[in-house]
Amino acid sequence: MFKTAITDMFGVKHPIICGAMMWLCKPELCAAISNAGGIGNLTAANYETEDDFRGAIREIRKLTKKPFMIGLTLLPSIRITAEHHKMYIRVCAEEKVDGMEISGTPLDKVAGPEGVEALKKAGVKLFHKVGAVRHAIHAEKAGYDGIYAAGIEEGGHPLNDDVTTMVLTPRMVESVKIPVVTVGGIADGRTMAAALTLGAQGVMMASRFIATKECRVHDNIKQELVRRQEYDTVLYGKSIGLQGRGLKSKVIEEVLAIEARNGGFDELIPLLSGQRVKEAWEKGMVDFAPLMVGQSIGFINDVPTCEELLERMSAEAAECLAKANKLNTIS
Repeated sequence: MFKTAITDMFGVKHPIICGAMMWLCKPELCAAISNAGGIGNLTAANYETEDDFRGAIREIRKLTKKPFMIGLTLLPSIRITAEHHKMYIRVCAEEKVDGMEISGTPLDKVAGPEGVEALKKAGVKLFHKVGAVRHAIHAEKAGYDGIYAAGIEEGGHPLNDDVTTMVLTPRMVESVKIPVVTVGGIADGRTMAAALTLGAQGVMMASRFIATKECRVHDNIKQELVRRQEYDTVLYGKSIGLQGRGLKSKVIEEVLAIEARNGGFDELIPLLSGQRVKEAWEKGMVDFAPLMVGQSIGFINDVPTCEELLERMSAEAAECLAKANKLNTIS
C-alpha cells in the first residue's frame, strides 16, 4: 500500500516498525508483527547468555521468513554489562540479522568502527534512535543506514533534549540524507500519515503493540492502556541520567518524591529494577513498578491482532493522505 525507503530497504508491506521493549519484545510478538507486514523487534537485553540470545533469533526464523530488528540499548545497567553489548553485536553479525535499533551511546563508540563495519559486511541495517539533530548527523557520518527521530512523547527512555515529534521529524529530514523514521506519539493511521507528511519514511511504535492479542503481557495491563488517556504518563529518572516515561502510578509518585528531595541512585534503583518491572508486566500490577509507555496510549481503544492493527493503520493513513490531497488552497 505504501512505497517508502523503509519498505524498499526491508521488502515489507507496511512502513511500521516495532520499537524495543524490555521483557515484551520476544519471538512470538516479533514474528507476529513481521508476518503482518511490519518489522518486528527482538530486544537483546531480554537475554543474558549467548546461547539464549542466539536461540531467540533462530526461534523467530522458525516463526517467520520476514525481516525483523534487534533492539539494543547502550545505556548504564546493573544487569547488562559492556561484555553483553559486545556479545549482542557479534551474534547479530554472525546471524546476519536484518536490522538493529541502537539507542543510547552510539554504536561506533562502543564497538569501534570495526564493529560497525562487521555488521555492515553482514548486511545488517543500522538505525540509531536519537533526540537531537546533532546526534543524527553523527550517526550518518558513522555509517548508519537510518535514523529514528525520537520525540519526547515516546515511552521508554526519551532523549534528554525534550523535543517533540512534530518539530524533530522535519528537522532531521532536512539535516541528513539517510531515511528518517518517526518515533513518539504514533499509534494509528492519522499519526502515521502526519509523520509521512513531515518527510519520514516510516514510523516506529511500541506502546501500541502492548495492547495486541499476541503480546505476552497480563490482560490487566492491556485493559489499563485502553482505559488511560494521553495525560496519564509522566517523565521520571532525569536526576540520575536515566530519563524515562511511564504510566502514572503509585510507584512513580514515590520515585518523583525521592527525586524532588534529591534522593540518589541507590534509593531509586530498588523501585526501578528490571526484575520488578518484569513481575509487574507478568502479573498485571500497575502500581508495583514503572511501566514504560508513551503519550500515544491516548489513541489505544481496543486490543486487536497485529495484522488487524497494521492493516487498519495503513488504510487509515492512506485515507488521511487522500483527504489532504483534496484540500484547496486560496490564492
